[in-house]
Amino acid sequence: MLESLVNPRNEKGPWKMFFVGLLYASISILLVHWLFRNDPTLSKASGIMVVLFCIMCSLPFMYFIIRREEKEDEEVEGLFSVWRVHKDAISALMWLFLGFIIAFSFWHILLHDSNLLNFQIQSYCQINSPGNVESCVQQYSFGDSTGAATKSLRFFSIIENNVYVMIFTLIFSLLFGAGAIFILVWNASVISAAIGIFTQYKISEIPLGIARYMIHGFPEIAAYFITALAGGIFGVGAIRHGFKSKKFVRILENTAILLFIALVVLIFAALIEVYFTPVLFK
Repeated sequence: MLESLVNPRNEKGPWKMFFVGLLYASISILLVHWLFRNDPTLSKASGIMVVLFCIMCSLPFMYFIIRREEKEDEEVEGLFSVWRVHKDAISALMWLFLGFIIAFSFWHILLHDSNLLNFQIQSYCQINSPGNVESCVQQYSFGDSTGAATKSLRFFSIIENNVYVMIFTLIFSLLFGAGAIFILVWNASVISAAIGIFTQYKISEIPLGIARYMIHGFPEIAAYFITALAGGIFGVGAIRHGFKSKKFVRILENTAILLFIALVVLIFAALIEVYFTPVLFK
């Protein structure tokens, strides 16, 4: 019923996806809080269920965007033409992602329930305190936000994590098309958990937390969106045209261009995260 009320075919303007993200993320996290909070066993899976509910809401949008972009991809070639054709879709996904982050962050802090993003907090600790994950999780579950890994250890953890995410995004989009939304919703929830930790779970500090993580987060997530589009376009193109048609060759070339753009953007985001962001937010 929800996908009928908010029809992706009727949504005009990438910025409107921000409100769609707010709506879907809010519904997901509130449902999990109400349904699972009184059951100790189910509450342990809250972090995953939040992601799954949000994915179910978002799949129609992701599927529609990939199908539309694949059709447009058949008619263009070259780096700048490919980017011009797909930039609106990437912009729409970025707005959707920002809506996810704001809603997840707000409700996570307001409801003050560590279980809602418990797996996400663990993922944060694996990146930032890889040698001491267990104590990090205990510390950051609505506790004080102190302590950090050494700079070199954190650097390699970030690089490793980003490469894995990009690979999994490509694999998910190749195998399931719109299924790449799992990777994207998961990253939104992890960033929201990190915002809660950085702000020490204060709602008034959410804008500062978003600025802290989105300076490098926006280009990083844009790289994942580009990867997801590339994989989805390749998969749909292979099904529609086969591997021997001229249109598929063009789609293959454009997919390679998109992956190259994604890799460049991801490297740029990593440089910002390691060398620029810590200077502004110590």
